[in-house]
Amino acid sequence: MSSNGAFTFIELILVMVLLAAVLSLVFPSLKGFFRARNLDSEAQRFLAVTRLGQSRAVSEGVPMILWMDPQARSYGLQVQAGYGANDTKLKQFTLDPSLQMQPEVTVTGAMTQSNLWTQARKVTTRPEIRFLPDGSISESSPARVVIRQDKDDALWITETTNHLRYEIRHQ
Repeated sequence: MSSNGAFTFIELILVMVLLAAVLSLVFPSLKGFFRARNLDSEAQRFLAVTRLGQSRAVSEGVPMILWMDPQARSYGLQVQAGYGANDTKLKQFTLDPSLQMQPEVTVTGAMTQSNLWTQARKVTTRPEIRFLPDGSISESSPARVVIRQDKDDALWITETTNHLRYEIRHQ
């Protein structure tokens, strides 16, 4: 007498019911995991754009602007106006609908140096990080940008202590 090693239809249905029950218990925690990944990946992308801006400023020898528009939930990277006819490498990014961006803009006093790279510019309505051709960050740039998912979920992109780049901080 030969025995068939296949599953019966009843056994398959039982396994499917057990899987459905386990998934219904695990799904809420997985949902939170993916939401946290969304916040982290957006902060990583923003940090990568700061490094791209700094790199382009040095390699192309022109100031780069990383602009932020919190109301439109977008940000982008472009050559500072007046330094190039067309920026063919213009980048623009849109935040996920569950995220918010809050740049912390501080108004500083008059600038002491007066050369082509650090002279005062017209005031814009949107916050921006300005990378100078020597690789430094303009003093008028925000020291910190907060990306939030909820009231409690937030990541800070802050200037390093030497003011040469940005980094992600969990606070």
